[in-house]
Amino acid sequence: MATQQPEKKDVSLFKKGTPRSILLGEFGYPIAQTEHDGKKWDIWKFTQGYGGGAKAGRAVGHAAADVLTLGQWEVVGTPIESSANGNRVAYEIAYDEHGNVSDVILLTEKSGK
Repeated sequence: MATQQPEKKDVSLFKKGTPRSILLGEFGYPIAQTEHDGKKWDIWKFTQGYGGGAKAGRAVGHAAADVLTLGQWEVVGTPIESSANGNRVAYEIAYDEHGNVSDVILLTEKSGK
């Protein structure tokens, strides 16, 4: 299950000057588009997952625990992995007249809850 968790997105791209096309490449299409305050805005909502190293490390750890406990670790490990499915995050992004990020608003708390 650890290897099937969502991928980690590069949220450092949500900064002034980043072209909208770069955001589309990393995050796909936004869930909403609006226009207010004289600017175009996008809202992105996604699950912030885990990097490849973290996923691989968790998978190896679970596999080792399975071997050492003769499979009994599954009783504990499966619920742990079911709950470790990343954090939901949302950003509202405004663009300047050239289509580059001008404003970034984090719409979720750091925990993503």
